[in-house]
Amino acid sequence: MKLLLRLLPAVVLLCLSAGAVAQEAAIRKNLAERLPKLPKIDEVTRSPVPGLFEVRFGGTQILYSDANGDFIFVNGSLIDAKTRTDLTEERIEKLSAIDFSELPLKDAMVARQGTGARKMAVFVDPNCGYCKRFERDLTTVKDVTIYTFLMPILGADSTAKSRDIWCAKDAQRAWRAWMIDNVVPPKAAANCDSEVLERNLALSKKHRINGTPALFFEDGSRKPGALPPDQVERQLAAAAKKP
Repeated sequence: MKLLLRLLPAVVLLCLSAGAVAQEAAIRKNLAERLPKLPKIDEVTRSPVPGLFEVRFGGTQILYSDANGDFIFVNGSLIDAKTRTDLTEERIEKLSAIDFSELPLKDAMVARQGTGARKMAVFVDPNCGYCKRFERDLTTVKDVTIYTFLMPILGADSTAKSRDIWCAKDAQRAWRAWMIDNVVPPKAAANCDSEVLERNLALSKKHRINGTPALFFEDGSRKPGALPPDQVERQLAAAAKKP
């Protein structure tokens, strides 16, 4: 019995070592299969967090994996390695979704293209270069109604231009003339009601819109940045399929 007790720690250590080797082998094998573009793994070691392993590759690059290589942490995001789905981004999109029907569309400029059957909303600044590129791309998207909310966040000139555009006889026409053809909008009359700009800024703050362009679709999903037309089309199609 005394001999068994003396040998027990060594046996436990041996079992733990065998388990660690098996886990490392599983991580190496599964990540290599699921992430074929991942460089050769240099080292797999246990992290201070139980069940989480440090995977080092490319000399100094690191990601973290569970014991089976099913889920990985990369740059603060949790990735499903099997489907390559960014679970963190998916969760953030769900948390930041909106009820499209509750948007104050009266505070937006409206462009109907084709049938206008599909709908999307865009928050923009008239001095935003990405917004200008995106506006040109938007003209190629068919059968959509676009609600454009002026959101001047790039300084005093953005506020002045937004006011001039909103107060123009045809705000949507003045908007596209400026964004696409660089036609400066006429100066707004002194008595023009431009409180809509403050309401839009308050709305953007409520929904944590920190940059332009910001895109919203009928299913409540949102996308930051100037998406290419094909991606806008995919978002519109996906939104149309959801009940």
